[in-house]
Amino acid sequence: MAYWLLKTEPSEYSWDRLEKDGKATWDGVSNPVAVKNLKAMQAGDEVVVYHTGDVKAAVGVAQVTRPAPSDGLVEIEPRRKLARPVTLAELKADKLFGDSPLVRQGRLSVVPLTGAQWKRVTGA
Repeated sequence: MAYWLLKTEPSEYSWDRLEKDGKATWDGVSNPVAVKNLKAMQAGDEVVVYHTGDVKAAVGVAQVTRPAPSDGLVEIEPRRKLARPVTLAELKADKLFGDSPLVRQGRLSVVPLTGAQWKRVTGA
């Protein structure tokens, strides 16, 4: 199992909307590195949903239910809302994220996480 962080602008597609919908096909990704990351996802992989824009915080946990075929689209289902949002400022201040693409490549919308980073964000 792998861990990922998916960024979304909450005005475009929010965590609350994902919970209401029950599942979503993740699309709208055009950056070649982000598309490569989407194509690497497998069913069962865990995902942190991160709100961009004014929020800039991890807000929920989802799971990949359908891996990406050649089109690079994955389907995710919500699992649980985080007990509290974990802000970008907190993550940047944490040495665990010092060389993470989340910090180094701020515009990358699909970011791999290590197991330790996953635990730090989700509290799991």
